Amino acid sequence: MEKPPFRQNQNCGDWELKERLGMGGFGNVYLYQHHVTNEKLALKMCRLELTPRNKDRWTREIQIMKKLNHINVVTARDVPDEMLDISLNGLPLLAMEYCSRGDLRKILSKPENCCGLKESEVLSLLNDVGSGIQYLHENKIIHRDLKPENIVLQDINGKLVHKIIDLGYAKDLDQGSLCTSFVGTLQYLAPELFENKPYTVTVDYWSFGTMVFECSCGFRPFLHNLQPVQWASKVRNKGPKDIMAVEDVNGEVKFSTHLPYPNNLSRTLLELLETLLQLMLKWDPILRGGKLSVDTKRPKCFEVLEQILSRPHPEHDHRSGSLLPAHPESLHSLQKRIEGETKIEVVNQELLQETGVSLDPRKPAAQCVLDGVRGWDSYIVYLFDKSITTYSGPFSARQLPDKVNTIVQEAKTQLPLVVLKKVWGEAVSYICGLKEDYSRLFQGQRAAMLSLLRYNTNLTRCKNSMFGFSQQLKAKLDFFKSSIQYDLEKYSDQMHYGISSEKMLKAWQENEERAAAFAQVAEVSHLDDEIMALHSEIVELQRSPYARRQADKMEQLEEKAIELYKQLKMKCKTPEPDVSSDSSEMVKAIIQTVQNQDKVLKDLYTHLKKILFSKQKIIDLFPRIEKTLESIKDADNTVMQMQIKRQREFWHLLKIACAQNSSRNSIAASPESSNLLQVSQWSQSAQPVSSPHPLTSLPGPNDSDAAPRLLQENQKYLTQLTSLMQEAADDQNKSIVVSSLALFCGERPRLELDEIRNFNHKVKKEKRVSTVASSSILHRPPLLPSSLPPPPVLRLTLKTVSRAASRFVQLYTDFT
Repeated sequence: MEKPPFRQNQNCGDWELKERLGMGGFGNVYLYQHHVTNEKLALKMCRLELTPRNKDRWTREIQIMKKLNHINVVTARDVPDEMLDISLNGLPLLAMEYCSRGDLRKILSKPENCCGLKESEVLSLLNDVGSGIQYLHENKIIHRDLKPENIVLQDINGKLVHKIIDLGYAKDLDQGSLCTSFVGTLQYLAPELFENKPYTVTVDYWSFGTMVFECSCGFRPFLHNLQPVQWASKVRNKGPKDIMAVEDVNGEVKFSTHLPYPNNLSRTLLELLETLLQLMLKWDPILRGGKLSVDTKRPKCFEVLEQILSRPHPEHDHRSGSLLPAHPESLHSLQKRIEGETKIEVVNQELLQETGVSLDPRKPAAQCVLDGVRGWDSYIVYLFDKSITTYSGPFSARQLPDKVNTIVQEAKTQLPLVVLKKVWGEAVSYICGLKEDYSRLFQGQRAAMLSLLRYNTNLTRCKNSMFGFSQQLKAKLDFFKSSIQYDLEKYSDQMHYGISSEKMLKAWQENEERAAAFAQVAEVSHLDDEIMALHSEIVELQRSPYARRQADKMEQLEEKAIELYKQLKMKCKTPEPDVSSDSSEMVKAIIQTVQNQDKVLKDLYTHLKKILFSKQKIIDLFPRIEKTLESIKDADNTVMQMQIKRQREFWHLLKIACAQNSSRNSIAASPESSNLLQVSQWSQSAQPVSSPHPLTSLPGPNDSDAAPRLLQENQKYLTQLTSLMQEAADDQNKSIVVSSLALFCGERPRLELDEIRNFNHKVKKEKRVSTVASSSILHRPPLLPSSLPPPPVLRLTLKTVSRAASRFVQLYTDFT
């Protein structure tokens, strides 16, 4: 007994029925969601009214789905136990992964896609569906019903992936390579299928090629307004490379080997895609797809497909001044190509990514291309000519399609709704394209602004570095000038009675003048003022309303054009016979969009001019800052060298002063000079004598050489004194009177004045005192205060003389 019909609100345990997703060839597809895990499942149920033959096909579809495992073919899942009871007529259920982004028809139906998808979307479709078809063919499966409704999209880690579904009409080639029956969608069928002729895997090539053409241009390639039965007889005689057929106003069929304009494809991709479609849309199924490769055993069409997908498609966009890099390619090679196409020399090219970062010349040109991303609309490099700072407008205007130009010229002309639908679709695409052009140009302006901010950041860093070195130099100069001024003051105070050096004085004065000159080097306020003024300019540029997107009016006009197009499509679904209309409203939207684009582009280029002018100011400042910084560093190094030299001179002076002081101390300790001077002074009256100025005792400029000689002579005199004392010991009958020895012995025996005179006479006679030594000693200050009264004349014994001599030798030795 058959089970009751499926109810729309029927739940299965924890699985809740959410909605019906669509209708397939054999049944309906429903969406279920699990209460606990939130897992979603697409469940396909077979309809009750299926014929036995279709029931067999349904069973075969489930068998095929369960044995397939490919990312571009929808995956079969196990049917939950709770759902087994809702199957109809004992036929099994088909559970599949749920693809949340809808099918390809939903994407193509958007008004903004009425002239084709973006290049990145076309390339993604080529990659995914092409891979899925090859997988099916490798597993000996022909899909036979490829169409936009059977291609669904799934979001996998932020990337849209196309998946092939609905294998209800798929044919397992194991049952025979020739198939002679088919019931399916005729618009995408290969000619041999709806003519009920035998077919092979090439039927999928035709369907795939038809889909690719529609995704590229927005409509099917061959007389898309007619049913296949009607256009088959007209297209049968097309050339082997013809990929499109349209009827002109006179009803005559025109063929073309090229994709029509408008579309969103780059020139390079356009040429390769035309080659691919020429292979896939051949009328003869035997020739369709091209010859098999000897190496890969694959038809030529898939080799061309691989060629398309394996390389980015470099293209210079004159509307936005952008260019796509090829891979692999060096940056210099890319720039040479740009030079050949734009006449902008390599040295004047600045290539910016959307972030405002310049391309690194050390890396390949594809450094801006993200892995796995295809299509010129996905990655753009913005080209700027560094030799100019003024841009007057876009390099070339977007071309107005011929049919759109016709309705612009004749807005009041009445045309059939079917004809208007195609023309208005192109008009909507044109208006959307104008908005896209502005958006791309605005992104280029934004890249220039971000580049300016990066330059400004580097300028601030350089300024801070320069200012820091400037402050450091100023501090060193202040210290150096204060020190040298103090040195010059002290030098002036003592130069008349102390140390003097004209050479050193002149060097100090020159250093003072050089330090004053370096103060000008350390002054960077003029550069700081320029930089601060430039910072203010950049802030104003950021605050400018033209720094923000000005496409509000264009977006409103785009929405208006899309709404007009939707209304026209609704009229076309239920048209009255011979209904026609004019294009006044659509033409008005076109003209207003063009006028608004001219205004916003004028403002955009004015703002861009200011950005580039400010950037050039920064570029001009960099060498000035670098030169100033170099001068500051040189001055800083010179000041340090001057300070080191100055300190070296001081240590040299200190060394000389210590040597001179040592010489004076040695002379002061000489015994003969002390004795002779005391004898001379003690022979005078004991009157107070004023003490001379201490500096008068300093040796003159030539005394540094005499000091060692004086010490040597004093040592010789000491030896002679010892010899004299030995003679006194031999002559016990004589008495020797020496007033100075009495001071060291502490005894005061009286000596006769004539004996003192005889002693002095004997010293002179034996030349024991030289003229130089006497002169030096006589200029020494007295060892005893001048106020001391002359000692009494003492008579010394031999014992007393010996004791005095020993005491003198000991003191002299200690002193030296």
